[in-house]
Amino acid sequence: MARYTDANCRLCRREGQKLFLKGERCYSPKCALERRAFPPGQNGQGRRSKTSEYGLQLREKQKTKRFYGLQETQFRNLFDKAARKQGITGENLLILLETRLDNVVFRLGFASSRKEARQLVTHGHFQVNGKKVNIPSYEVKAGDVITVKEKSQSSPKFKEVKDMTITVPSWMTVDVQKLEGKVVSIPTREEIDTPIAEHLIVELYSK
Repeated sequence: MARYTDANCRLCRREGQKLFLKGERCYSPKCALERRAFPPGQNGQGRRSKTSEYGLQLREKQKTKRFYGLQETQFRNLFDKAARKQGITGENLLILLETRLDNVVFRLGFASSRKEARQLVTHGHFQVNGKKVNIPSYEVKAGDVITVKEKSQSSPKFKEVKDMTITVPSWMTVDVQKLEGKVVSIPTREEIDTPIAEHLIVELYSK
């Protein structure tokens, strides 16, 4: 499957806001959006025309895909799954995005970005309820316990995590010393702080 390999900072500049794709760098003065707060490209600083309704919807979808690191087919399949579930489709979509294992690992503070979390999961560093899971798209459930595999806990990466103070969303808990987190409940829309207008995505796919 094709994956974006260009500079991640260009994506933030294109969307006009931080997508937190490069971990700690996004919080530092080195952040490209702090230094060049305009779209990339030759005409990035030029005057921009008014965006159409379709353009707004498309940008919101692209921004959401980039936040969570999904490709178009993955994102569309997830949207279709959200549409089949009971409830509000847009909210279902965000919940499905948040409960992906790679996002949960990121939210628990075990990775500095979702991209790093996806790599760590793929390399088999995590267990869910005592069983190794190396699928980033794995959907966690309420009550699931996510732990760093015992053999991985001695790596410099996770030793560093033990020295960190981590704040997690209200729908999960974390024990940094044990390198263990728990999904207490499935998040509600109010508990998801990602700046996304999900109704625009629903409108786009409903055309």
